[in-house]
Amino acid sequence: MRVITFNCQGIKNAAENGFFEWMAKQDADVVCLQNIKAREYQLDAEIYHPEGYEAYFFEAFDDDYSGVAIYTRHLPKAVMTGLGFEQCDTQGRFIQADFDRFSVASFSVPSGLSGEDAQLAKEQYLENFAGHFDKTLRKRREFIFAGTLNIAHKPVDLSNWYINQTVSGFLPEEREWAEELFVEKGFVDAMRECNKSERQYTWWPDYNRARELNEGARLDYQITTAGLRKTIQNAGVYKAERFSDHAPLIVDYDLDF
Repeated sequence: MRVITFNCQGIKNAAENGFFEWMAKQDADVVCLQNIKAREYQLDAEIYHPEGYEAYFFEAFDDDYSGVAIYTRHLPKAVMTGLGFEQCDTQGRFIQADFDRFSVASFSVPSGLSGEDAQLAKEQYLENFAGHFDKTLRKRREFIFAGTLNIAHKPVDLSNWYINQTVSGFLPEEREWAEELFVEKGFVDAMRECNKSERQYTWWPDYNRARELNEGARLDYQITTAGLRKTIQNAGVYKAERFSDHAPLIVDYDLDF
């Protein structure tokens, strides 16, 4: 089973940049998108509904903002949107598809880069999101959470990490949040389970040839419950084409629907 997650920074822009043509060649079972910045009624064109896929969208209340989506080749038993707290539900930051044996969710944590208020909002979101992970541990099924965490967990996940320790995305408290998720709670960072290579980034700032020089951060993840650890086979970042400032993260699992 192949799962792809991608922060498209506007699904229309990503489509214009060739994302859906690329996606059609990937033989992915589930594709999770973040930051679609569109209403579902605006996405009725054929390009947004590739053959063989069911598409599910969860939009933000505000126009041209946030929003997540799931494309799947397998009909889900159920689709859930939101997490029950206003910040998530009004901003369209979580959608989950339930299959027989497991669930796959597309999620997006807000960025704190625009200032102090944004960082405070991000911290509140992370606190609520941690509560959802706690609830997940009590459920009798496996989960894959695919999306933008907006945290670089370790120094290996960020270029020039030493001078970025006071920047949102690599703050000590954010890294502690990730450490608690992956160590204390026992969730699995699917990419790092099988890909230990350095400079494996999924986002680059849009200046100073950052992408060309590979000066970026790993902000996008596939996070699984511990029961799926042994099913993770391959993981990598696709960088040959530029669909947005983020790059698709691809993970293959030894799983059947």
